[in-house]
Amino acid sequence: MPYILGIETSCDETAAAVVARGGEVLSSVVASQVPVHGKYGGVVPELASREHLRAIVPVVREAMEEAHASWADLSAVAATAGPGLVGSLLVGLTFAKGICAVRRLPLVGINHLEGHIHAVVLDARTSGDEIALPALALVASGGHTHLFLWSGGEQYRILGKTRDDAAGEAYDKVAKLLGFSYPGGPVLDKLAEYGDPGAVALPMAKMKGNALDFSFSGLKTAVLRWVQSRHMEAEIAGRRELLRRKPNPALEDWLKVTPQATLDVIAAFQSVVVEELLKRVGRAAEETGARSVIIAGGVACNAGLRRAARGGRLSIPAYFPTPHLSTDNAAMIAAAAWPRFERGEFDDLSLKAQANLALA
Repeated sequence: MPYILGIETSCDETAAAVVARGGEVLSSVVASQVPVHGKYGGVVPELASREHLRAIVPVVREAMEEAHASWADLSAVAATAGPGLVGSLLVGLTFAKGICAVRRLPLVGINHLEGHIHAVVLDARTSGDEIALPALALVASGGHTHLFLWSGGEQYRILGKTRDDAAGEAYDKVAKLLGFSYPGGPVLDKLAEYGDPGAVALPMAKMKGNALDFSFSGLKTAVLRWVQSRHMEAEIAGRRELLRRKPNPALEDWLKVTPQATLDVIAAFQSVVVEELLKRVGRAAEETGARSVIIAGGVACNAGLRRAARGGRLSIPAYFPTPHLSTDNAAMIAAAAWPRFERGEFDDLSLKAQANLALA
């Protein structure tokens, strides 16, 4: 049985996975750098590159061992070629090239965004489902918010993208502003359940030009102004002190140091983000005649987004990845490589890492 080893190092997670026949995940190992970057409230590129260098060998070794695979079992190696932090990309791509050179294996360079889309396809096929095409593909994460029309294969057409902050980036920045931990998405998503989104009026984006583009900087600024108007220094300092004493606070810990008014603004923030995302997906569905929507990337873990997308907000079926395939992982990279492997479309060892690699 042919195996593909996938390697993903586009940002702050070192990942390796072995996938068989494009649909069976034999192993998936991810080394997170959250403890390293958490104190800064975001990813520090230079530190990310160094951590990848430390982790890449043990992570690949663990993925091979978990899959009970030998180097002789591999048919190809797939690695993320972009987009992402160029220093991080270089670690994984160079390591993949080394394996290919020594083992005489073909190399498949994969676009990170396409990997996220194939994570959903992989999950759907595993559950015996088939995504109807053409499909909209919303990739929302800390670094990306893109909306594509996917007609199958490598036929992608970009419909809209963020003009400033990505959706996940907005979560991280608002969380840091309020004194919560990094990454901000998971904690704000949980706390939003305890707030009233109608208690605080936050603005929707107003932009000229492409109506399917996204913007979250204005929303972030609105939260900043709300905070500044309330003199919350002591409250925010209390949460930061909690983080100092307890690096991984439980939900109950956060609730004890978060007043109702702050829970309300968190709920309002999440409500606007979800509405901004789904409003454009709904409009794109009407304009393109898409038959389904794929929602991928780290923000796809958001419970509020999942409920809204599956609760009648959209007129077409919505597909999400399971949580472990939502965030950056290498199984999605190996899965995205399978169609190209089967067509015999490989890259040579001169393939370059591209920080702004476009999918369409």
